This record gives sequence, structure tokens and C-alpha cells, in this order.
Amino acid sequence: MGIGGCIILIGVGAIITFATDWHAKGVNMDLLGLIMMAVGVIGLAAYVSIFKRRRVPPTSEGDIPPVVEERYYPSDRRY
Repeated sequence: MGIGGCIILIGVGAIITFATDWHAKGVNMDLLGLIMMAVGVIGLAAYVSIFKRRRVPPTSEGDIPPVVEERYYPSDRRY
């Protein structure tokens, strides 16, 4: 679930909680909306924390690993 899905969950949960007066037998609609908003907020926080960790640019020359070049010499045969 990405940012869009989380925002949709938050929005639909807020609409169910605050903007409707629906009543369903056996289902508390206010609680359902609050649960949807909580899941959306938790998902958004998890997505942002993962995205932030993945997109950290190197800050100095020491953060970049050295380039390793491998060379193959066909005359160097070890049997």
C-alpha cells in the first residue's frame, strides 16, 4: 500500500466516522471509521520511514564505497 492508499483509507474512515449517520446491525460505524483512519496513519508512517531510509544521499566522500575492478588475464592459468 502506497501513499495514495493510505490517504484514501484516512479519507474514507473520516467520512464514515464524521459525515454519515449510517446504522448497521452488529457493526459500529464510528469505530470502523476510526480503525480505517488508524490503519491509514500507521501505513503512511511505515511507508514514509521506509522511503526516507531508502533515499538517504551520501553526505561525504567516506560514505561512498570504493570501486573494485576485477581483471582477468587469460595467460594466468592455475591448474
